[in-house]
Amino acid sequence: MKRHAIHPLIVVAMALVMPAAAAPVSSSKHNLSVSGPGTIKATSESQICVFCHTPHSAAPNSPLWNRRSPGSTYTPYSSTTAVATPGQPTGASILCLSCHDGTIALGEILSSATPISMSGGVTTIPTGPGRLGTDLSDDHPISFNYTASLASQRGELVNPATLTGAVKLDRNGQMQCTSCHNPHDDTNGKFLVVANVRSALCQTCHVKNNWVQSAHNTSNATWNGVPPDPWPTSPLTTVSANACLNCHKPHTAGGRQRLLNFAAEESNCSSCHNAHVAQKDIMTEFNKFSRHPITSTTGVHQPNEPAVVSARHVECYDCHNPHAVRAGAGTLPGPLTSVRGVGATGSEVNPATREYQICFRCHADSPGKPAPRTTRQIAQTNVRLEFDTANPSYHPVEGPGKNSNVPSLSGAPAGLSTSSTINCSDCHNNDTGPKAGGVGPNGPHGSAYTPLLVRQYLTQDPNTESNSAYALCYNCHSRTSILGNQSFPLHNKHVVGERAACNTCHEPHGISITQGNSVNNSKLINFNTSVVSPSSSGILRFESTGTFSGRCYLSCHGQNHNPCTYGAGGGMGGGMCGGMGGGGGM
Repeated sequence: MKRHAIHPLIVVAMALVMPAAAAPVSSSKHNLSVSGPGTIKATSESQICVFCHTPHSAAPNSPLWNRRSPGSTYTPYSSTTAVATPGQPTGASILCLSCHDGTIALGEILSSATPISMSGGVTTIPTGPGRLGTDLSDDHPISFNYTASLASQRGELVNPATLTGAVKLDRNGQMQCTSCHNPHDDTNGKFLVVANVRSALCQTCHVKNNWVQSAHNTSNATWNGVPPDPWPTSPLTTVSANACLNCHKPHTAGGRQRLLNFAAEESNCSSCHNAHVAQKDIMTEFNKFSRHPITSTTGVHQPNEPAVVSARHVECYDCHNPHAVRAGAGTLPGPLTSVRGVGATGSEVNPATREYQICFRCHADSPGKPAPRTTRQIAQTNVRLEFDTANPSYHPVEGPGKNSNVPSLSGAPAGLSTSSTINCSDCHNNDTGPKAGGVGPNGPHGSAYTPLLVRQYLTQDPNTESNSAYALCYNCHSRTSILGNQSFPLHNKHVVGERAACNTCHEPHGISITQGNSVNNSKLINFNTSVVSPSSSGILRFESTGTFSGRCYLSCHGQNHNPCTYGAGGGMGGGMCGGMGGGGGM
């Protein structure tokens, strides 16, 4: 077969469709002739266009295609959240793949019986970012019908009728390689039809909710140069400039579904949140003794999973929406913006409006939760039930507490009152973060204190009382008030004299109305049965008899309470026990 020069009319036609400021093909990597600027080029062939086009003997593909179809079977992109169903490549995409899938030699063209010889012994496109292979599941989907119905069903996609600029669908309304790439113009790098600074190309089609205010769109943070490079394939140097590319890779993505840079979900966050780009080193927090175990699972989290997590896991994405996350405090802190949650009734809240709703996704009705850390008279692992405002007592997470007389709140560092509410992160947080008086990152990522506590809270008897031993409690409840017996006349005797831990009598979260009652379980009373046992008459119970008064039936630290009374029955300065037998008195 005789090799032909490119017909002048083709050259003219190509010039007409290219922008006036376009960089010529001759100066791009698509110039595979001997004059090409790249490392992959012919040994002697001087024609530039011949590698793709021919005026005669062309394949039955526009525009005058000079290469055979690969004939490969491709693995298309797929995702649990995808609405489009890409099939085998069609149109311009299959033409691009005749080089870029690596199955046909670069110099193998229809207009010549003899393949063009390439320098360096190169035949097919070498391994690298340009060689996509036949597995396209790690590449942006192509050859699917991009319709108004698809955009409406998927959400966060523009109506295709608006694609009248540089990004276009093909004549059949399909998304193709040429929607994003112009093979004749490398002005924008990677033959992109639009410079992708601040992900302008991505955002031509993708319009993510809350993205405008997102820190990933607004931050001008740069890499400090400490390896690894967070943007190894991008020339852009700030978070805002990289935008989508901070987490996503349109070709050869490590995390195939949703085209994430890395298959391990947390790695997409750690590349910046290691203090080399973001100011705070969050990733080191996950090395602490107590932590959210983000590295324990990979591929379990799904964006469309039920609000109540059924398969136990935790990933950064469970608590943070990277398209909406931002700085700022408030009823719902900025880092938790636009995240799903579970409300007080157990139903989905989307988006969450309170921090506890996000915690409830895993720590409320989800199955497979571990057993309680303390063996209690009333056992419960569902924190939603523990914080229910209908309960006999609870810490004020869902709403203000029931007890209007809590003297220990006065003068405590947290500055709370009986009308206050608190967040889960007031107790469960970084032990070196701002809530602990430190400078580390905020949030329940990791702590030296189990279970992910912001301050120390010793739970076992016997234990010597100190400000540090019960630092968690004393942050909200005045130590002076507690040890001064302002609410319970025997607090000091129990905590200091008998070295009983707060945890021995009190349940930190609350007691569900389905298990307890206002007489026996007010004031968060739920005994630790590994320390407290029934009295000599076989009764294990606390009874509230009024404000600052009550009686206990139990045996503890060798003392038989059968019962012991305090307050109205035993005097505010002490208590009185009856039926003590050989157990002695308090």
